[in-house]
Amino acid sequence: MNRDLVVKAAAVAALLLALILAGVMLFSSPKPQPAPAAPAGQLSASQIARMGIKTARATATTSTIIGAVSGRVILPPDARVGVTIPFTGTVARVYVMPGQEVRAGDALAQLSSVDSIKTSAALARSQAQLVVAQAEERRTALLVREGILAGARAEAARALRQQAQTDVEENRRILTQTGASGTGDIVLRAPISGRVAVVNVQTGGPVDPMSAPFIVENTQRLMLDLQIPERMVSAVKPGLGVSIHLPDGRVATGTLVTMGASLDPATRAITAQARLETASGLVSGKTVTALLKGTASAPAVRVPAAAVTRLDGKDSVFVATAKGFAVRRVTLAGLEADTAILTSGLTAGEPVAISGISELKVIFGGH
Repeated sequence: MNRDLVVKAAAVAALLLALILAGVMLFSSPKPQPAPAAPAGQLSASQIARMGIKTARATATTSTIIGAVSGRVILPPDARVGVTIPFTGTVARVYVMPGQEVRAGDALAQLSSVDSIKTSAALARSQAQLVVAQAEERRTALLVREGILAGARAEAARALRQQAQTDVEENRRILTQTGASGTGDIVLRAPISGRVAVVNVQTGGPVDPMSAPFIVENTQRLMLDLQIPERMVSAVKPGLGVSIHLPDGRVATGTLVTMGASLDPATRAITAQARLETASGLVSGKTVTALLKGTASAPAVRVPAAAVTRLDGKDSVFVATAKGFAVRRVTLAGLEADTAILTSGLTAGEPVAISGISELKVIFGGH
């Protein structure tokens, strides 16, 4: 009996030991830990595709934007040509209107002038006198060679011939330049191609040599009158590039040619002029904003303007990496149309995000 009690006690002890060991193992086993979060900016290819993020590579450039200045489109002094006539007369017909485009040689108006009839008659008389003077010069020269007349007579005959020839050339030149005919009809023609800026006559009205009936402007030769602020004067000099970005996407370009010598005391700016090489879409008198472009003193790059954003109050771009994107602080020199010029923070060839910028700012926790 004692033996049975010992066996039962041993069985109970073994059971208790097993229960104790099971409890220890249960409470001492490590709890499962959550998977670590991906670092900010780490994105997979599928995530980038779903967010619609596209990239573009930075390209090297030697130019930089010095600044934007206000200006006004003007005509150079020799771009306006007055159409004049040396006769008085009456306007028979007017063929053009202000603002109309014309080509060199196009008819502007038809006039009737008694003075042109008189000039035509004077030409005929001078031509007859020239014939007589030439014959007299030849006859006198022959008599001088034979010793019948003194040499002074030959000089006098030569002078009369030269005078008659001058009268012929003068009258012919006047009639040719004015387009006048012997009937008194005159056709005024455009001396250059361009736009008719001023029409000072009307059908049936008078014309006289003291005024220009028409003024034609060469609209392809435009300039800019620029105001360079005091803070930019030291960086601006003749020879810099100038560009104007028009609303339709076209770009007018030119070169700075002159600068004033002193600041205007009222505006604290210096006046400068630029000559435009391409001026399509611009008209004289238009107010514009022009970009002054110079040579970068340090390596610079161009990226699409959409790539540059403000992150925590600083200009930044998102550079593509093997694991996603990384924030890069940059120095923005200026914007030219849809392109940004960066002078530091990025090197040529590096890819940057140009879309999905708002989503990337959220991921990086920027504002």
